[in-house]
Amino acid sequence: MVPLQFPAEISMVVRSGIFAEGRFMGKVLDEWIADSQEFLHTKLPHLIVILAIAFFLNKLLRITTSRMVRVAERHAAGQGRIAEVKTLASVIRATGLAVIGAIAGMQFLAALGVNLAPLLASAGVAGVAIGLAAQTIVKDMFNGILILVEGQFNVGDTVRLAGLAGTVEAMTLRKTTVRDGDGTLYVIPNSQITTVANLSVGYSVATINVSVDFSSNPDRVMELLKQVAMDVRNSEQFKHVFVADPQVLGLDSVKGSQLIFPVIFKTLPTQQYGPIREFQRRVRLVLEENDMLPGDPNRVFNAFAGGDGSSTARTQHESETTAHESGQAVDPTTLKPQETNPFSGE
Repeated sequence: MVPLQFPAEISMVVRSGIFAEGRFMGKVLDEWIADSQEFLHTKLPHLIVILAIAFFLNKLLRITTSRMVRVAERHAAGQGRIAEVKTLASVIRATGLAVIGAIAGMQFLAALGVNLAPLLASAGVAGVAIGLAAQTIVKDMFNGILILVEGQFNVGDTVRLAGLAGTVEAMTLRKTTVRDGDGTLYVIPNSQITTVANLSVGYSVATINVSVDFSSNPDRVMELLKQVAMDVRNSEQFKHVFVADPQVLGLDSVKGSQLIFPVIFKTLPTQQYGPIREFQRRVRLVLEENDMLPGDPNRVFNAFAGGDGSSTARTQHESETTAHESGQAVDPTTLKPQETNPFSGE
């Protein structure tokens, strides 16, 4: 019987004196007991549910971001893309935790009876002020998130951004760092990137315009160009670079004494420069072997001289000699331009 009487004795001691029923502190004690019963009955389960939901959302967020990183490590093209996915995952995790914590905190305050209206109004005013002061930074970050999510370009890609061309060295949510061919480093805010030209995706196409003198046989020139292009295509040095056979489109245009033959190379991204240089070197040698002259916009083609300058120069010399012997003045408009350097004699 003692355990049953002990709480009653405690209750009698507590409810005596200033805490007796009907007195001021007794009424306060009764209200505290009633509030505690209401809190334990209604609000405490609500807070437990909020904590459980927040814990579940936090766990789900961590599992999702970790899954993103693992998938990227298995299937990403390079370390640059993996780094970008890790950056995006960390941003998503931090943002998600902030949102979950803010919502859970407001629910806790509401459950404790705190009036959230002034707090929300103050937060709204502060948010507007921060948004107006840092709207460019916000635009940078949102655009950076879209660039990472859509995979518009990666670290190491050759791109043209905001009128600047170069190789992407680093990416963050706020800026992209690009280094061009002469070593200049450009820092481009992501909000300034409206159009992306990615030169490292899929393949590259290069067109080489071969200029040959008008005296050359077009059919023979096309045959030689096809042979040289295929030799470059099948060489050990460049056969792994091409994604399709070169195309010689034929005689594209005639400009004065020039015949223009376009040759198209289709290679792996940004790998077209080596084959182009080798092709141009071999074209120079082939033209010399077949006694063909390269196109020159300043050369005058002489159909009677067969295209070479020796007969023209000989005819010019003979005309000058005849005019000198006959005492007639030489018409300067009929003279061929001097082809030797008057300073070096070459």
